[in-house]
Amino acid sequence: MALKRMDNVGIVVDDLAATIDFFRELGLELEGRATIEGEWAGRVTGLGDQRVEIAMMRTPDGHGRLELSRFITPPV
Repeated sequence: MALKRMDNVGIVVDDLAATIDFFRELGLELEGRATIEGEWAGRVTGLGDQRVEIAMMRTPDGHGRLELSRFITPPV
């Protein structure tokens, strides 16, 4: 069964590469990867100074997004 629709969702994961592969198998497409860090990012989450590796994935219909996050600091 293929995923038909999903709104923007964020998930914190331990293994970003394996999680990307998993969601690709469900039909999502990787839009990009980046590292987000610094005090400004911590203000958004309330976690203070942080470093997070993220990947954005798009649903097959092009409308939904899945944001995968792997925290480097602080530890999860």
